[in-house]
Order: sequence, then structure tokens, then C-alpha cells
Amino acid sequence: MQKKKFPNSLKQLTPGHALILYYAVAILAGSALLSLPAASAGKPLPYIDALFTAASAQCVTGLTVVDTGSALSLFGQIVILVLIQIGGLGITTFSVYLFFFLHQGVGARGRWIISETLLHTPVSSMGALVGGIIIFAFSMEALGAVLLGIVFIPDLGLGKGLFASIFHSVSAFCNAGFSLFPDSLTRYRCSYVFNITIMWLIVSGGVGFLVIREINDIFLRRYSGRRPRLSLHSKLVLWTTGILIVGGGLLIFSLERTNVFSGMSGGVAVMAAFFQSVTARTAGFNTVDIEALQVSTLLFLVFLMFVGASPGSAGGGIKTTSLALFVAILRSRMKGNPHTNIFRRTIPEELVTKVLALVMLAIFLIASALFVLLLVQHPGTSSQPGAVFLQYLFETVSAFGTVGLTMGATAKLTTAGKLITITLMFIGRVGLLTVAFTFVKRLAPDAPRYAEENIMIG
Repeated sequence: MQKKKFPNSLKQLTPGHALILYYAVAILAGSALLSLPAASAGKPLPYIDALFTAASAQCVTGLTVVDTGSALSLFGQIVILVLIQIGGLGITTFSVYLFFFLHQGVGARGRWIISETLLHTPVSSMGALVGGIIIFAFSMEALGAVLLGIVFIPDLGLGKGLFASIFHSVSAFCNAGFSLFPDSLTRYRCSYVFNITIMWLIVSGGVGFLVIREINDIFLRRYSGRRPRLSLHSKLVLWTTGILIVGGGLLIFSLERTNVFSGMSGGVAVMAAFFQSVTARTAGFNTVDIEALQVSTLLFLVFLMFVGASPGSAGGGIKTTSLALFVAILRSRMKGNPHTNIFRRTIPEELVTKVLALVMLAIFLIASALFVLLLVQHPGTSSQPGAVFLQYLFETVSAFGTVGLTMGATAKLTTAGKLITITLMFIGRVGLLTVAFTFVKRLAPDAPRYAEENIMIG
């Protein structure tokens, strides 16, 4: 009887519970593999370090407590690569595609999971969609590996160069930020081919698969009987992404032109500024020393990490569409408009509520995690409290946004600090609202409403 109850209990899981379970199982499996002696170049990793590394890879974050290139063997690096790939594309993508491949079909629960991960509206052919996603991802990663090989193979040799090209291409497209070099990608900041390729991979993996599909359909004229146009979702993603990349690159360049960019040529400095603007929104690579940046630049990077990538992508954060809608909500309310309008479309009130809840929950989570992290890492006084606060704020937002940039705090994490960071990475990857709606009991539509009464605010 016990053998029959276990599969039935799995079928009875809510979509949120199932999504969380899928990611948790992958992390635990990856940590078990990384703790094996074969996964390390020297002494086997302590389990807490293996768990942290597996969670960071599966959640495509890039924060590391060990050097991926020197502390892990080839086997360990391949485990990281596989975790990044299934984390970036999403375990549900692979599982749904497998169901279609085996002609099993997908039930309502499977459709909900894949829709929450990839889409804002339902589609008629889920199998074709997920299959197209996987083909697109592998094609982009293969092309990226070829372009990166132009730099890596002459520098590292054929074998190591080829593996480095594949590893960094997958890491960039999945917005993971894992690198085989202890200084991330600093040594290659003067290579235009290398930097442009990495940025192109990050943006391609970060705008979301639905946006790519719509652009592709319009470009290939896959439409009939109607004028081709982008959906509101795609417009918001592209506009917000463009503004953040261009505006962010120009701001970083202006802030650091007399600091970290002072010894670089003009072209390299501009490229480094735009590279950091792109990578700060969940990719986690860096071509400059993060700790050498000015405080104002670091604070701006915190904002970029908080925003993150776009829905249905490999990245984390509150997402670009949430930022755009949040700004639109504020603009509408300041003008006295009870409705939220953008691009001549009115946003449903349910979505407005979700956006506001998401932003407030994200701020609350980051503040709470930062408070606990400071307690466990610095229980006493500090000679530089401001520097310590900024360092761990940067670390906390980086973990939540699944970015992977660090000011050096990751290497100092205690066991408790690592567990807190793992939790942040997990929530950031699975989705804050998914976790909240899974564990908080929601009220029925006919919830009681009482007499209204005003209070003073502001």
C-alpha cells in the first residue's frame, strides 16, 4: 500500500509545491555529486560548501565559496554546467518536453507550471513551444561557444579553450555568472569580440523566451491576416531593458571615468561600463574590480540587481515588467487616475495588486535577510559599520536577484550565513510570489468587507 500512496501524493501537490520540489531535488542531487571526492581537485568539499555551490548553480546565481576553476575537477565543473543549464531553462521545461516526447501529454498542473515559468498568456501547442525554447537555447549557446572559442582557444589551447567556451557560453546565456577564472572575466575586458558576445548572450537569455518568439515571428513574417505587432508584454520588456542598459552604461561610465576607468582607453572604458550595466541585472560576471567602484556606483548596481531580468527568462529579480508597471502605477496615482495605463492599454487591477505586493515583499525579504545576515556575521561592533552594511546589502540583493556579483562577503560567510544566502537564491529563482502564494492561505473571493474609515498618511 505504501508504494501506491507515494505517487498519488505527488499528483496531489499544488503547482507551487511541485515547482519548489523540483528545484529542491535538483539542488540536493547536485550537492551530493559535488561532495564526492571525484568532484574536487583536492580535498572533497564540505557538504555545506557543496550545497551552497549546487544551489548557486541551479538558481543561476554565480555566488561561490570555492573557486570553480581550481577547487573543482573536470567532473565537478561538468556538474556545475549541467545544473546551470537545467536551472536556466527550468526543470519544468525539460519535464514538460519529455512528457510531450513520450506522447503522455500534460495536465492542467503541468500547463500552469510551464505558463508561470515561460508565458503571460496560454498557448495552443505547449510541446512545440517548449521544444522551440530548447532548440533556441542550445543554438544560441552553440553560436556563443564558437565566438568565444575565437578568444579562448588561442589563449588556453584546444581542449581547455573549447571547454571554457562551452562553459562560459552556457553560463552567460543562462545568466549564471559562473566563471572558470578567479578574477571572473577581468582578463578579457579589452577583447571586443569576447565582451560583445557575452553581453549578447546575457541579453538573449534575459529578455524572456516569449519576447524572442514574438520578434522571431515578426522577422520571419509568421502571421496571417493581421498587422504584425509586439504584445504589451514584449514592448515593456524591450523598452525597459533598453533604457536600463543604455542609461545604466552611461551612468556607470560617468561615475567611474576618473576612478576604475581612468587607466583604460576610451573604447575599453565605454565597453566595460556597458558590460557592467548588462551583467548587473542577474548575470554576475565582471570585467572590473567591484570592490574598487565608488559607493554611488555600488548603490546603482544594487538597484540594477534588484530589478533583474525579464519574466520567462533565465534571470531573477523583481523583473523589468514589474519595474515598468510600478513606475506606471505611481505616475497614474500621482495624476489622480484610478486606472493604470501604459502604451494605450489599461492594466487589470489584479495585476496592479500583484506588482505592488511583489515589490513590497521583495523589499521586506531583503531587509529581513540583511538583518539576520548581519546578526550572524557581525554580532559585535565593527570599526567600519557603513562599509560592512553596504557589503552585506550588496550580497543580499545579489543573492535575491540571482546575480552573483560580490564585494567579497561570500568568502566570509559562516555556515548560518551560507544557509541564509542559499534560501535567498532559492526564493529568487523559484519566484517570490510563487513561494508566498504556496505557503500563505488565500482568502475566498467572498472575504468579509467592513465599514470604511480614513486615516492620515504622508
